[in-house]
Amino acid sequence: MLFPFSLLYRFLVWLRNKLYDHNVFKSAEFNFPLISVGNLAVGGTGKTPMTEWMVTHLKNDYRVATLSRGYKRRTKGFTIADENTTALDIGDEPMQFHRKFPDITVAVGEERIVAIPQILHQKPDTEVIILDDAFQHRMVRPGLSILLTDYQNLYTRDLMFPSGDLRDVKSSSKRANIIIVTKCKEQLTVEEQRKMVREINPMQHQRVFFTTILYGNPYHLFHPQQWNLSAADNVLLVCGIANPKPIKTFLNRHVGFFEVIQYADHHIFTTSDLSEIITRFKRMTGSNKIILTTEKDAVRLEKFKSELVDFPLFVLPVKHDFLFGESVVFLKTIKTFIEGFQSNKHQNNASA
Repeated sequence: MLFPFSLLYRFLVWLRNKLYDHNVFKSAEFNFPLISVGNLAVGGTGKTPMTEWMVTHLKNDYRVATLSRGYKRRTKGFTIADENTTALDIGDEPMQFHRKFPDITVAVGEERIVAIPQILHQKPDTEVIILDDAFQHRMVRPGLSILLTDYQNLYTRDLMFPSGDLRDVKSSSKRANIIIVTKCKEQLTVEEQRKMVREINPMQHQRVFFTTILYGNPYHLFHPQQWNLSAADNVLLVCGIANPKPIKTFLNRHVGFFEVIQYADHHIFTTSDLSEIITRFKRMTGSNKIILTTEKDAVRLEKFKSELVDFPLFVLPVKHDFLFGESVVFLKTIKTFIEGFQSNKHQNNASA
């Protein structure tokens, strides 16, 4: 029943892309290293952990900034996070960046074409900007585009929204420089890798990588304390993310029992939600019981610190791990791109 709407939506997206391709709609380019991280589908392919992976591996060598739209924030316009910023000011994912990397510039702005010059004006020593969830926003043309696709739902097998999860046409993948298949099983074989590469059928300028998810030890949201998950644990999982399936799979393997309170992606927690969480937790039996949440949800639960500080509320960290030992190749690709701009800058300064 939804398929006719998918056809209509596909045509509108295709038409928009063609107008950009033929310069009817203009894309701005900057003589500056801009890296876009995004996907073709609605929902969780791991954009936030991928941005964090790059920040972690770049921030010691370059002055890094991230730029997001700030989805579901209660402010408008351009903002750079500071010590007084909350998730309501900039959104949950940018707040997560700010909490984990207080030494980088974390900015939000609905119009990236306006926000990029503002970052460079206010933070003139910035050397690279990572554009979070920007693949489908074509008003700015990044120098390097990274496209993520979920191992369980490759864009090659998906349908356009609302019949499927795609928010952009499959042919848009040609704009990517790098394609990363995320959330792969850890034991992915070389033959399976080659089969997916053949299915994706990358163009000559494209490189395909594969990553899996690694979860770390949960840490308490308000105290310097960690928790080692075991089969003796009873867990109340509180999550408002697009795809909680990998976390549920992880908990099935590592804890004795868990139940879930699931909210929509980017859900803003209310006092009613708080009451439900506390009530459900108190009903659980066993001495080894905890509340577990995601890093993205944690920044939205911080506002209830006074009510939750004495509860065992733990946060499950997640990161990408490149398969087949290709993290070095991926990082070298990123650094080569950035250093190409720095070399041109030095040459221009010398000529001047």
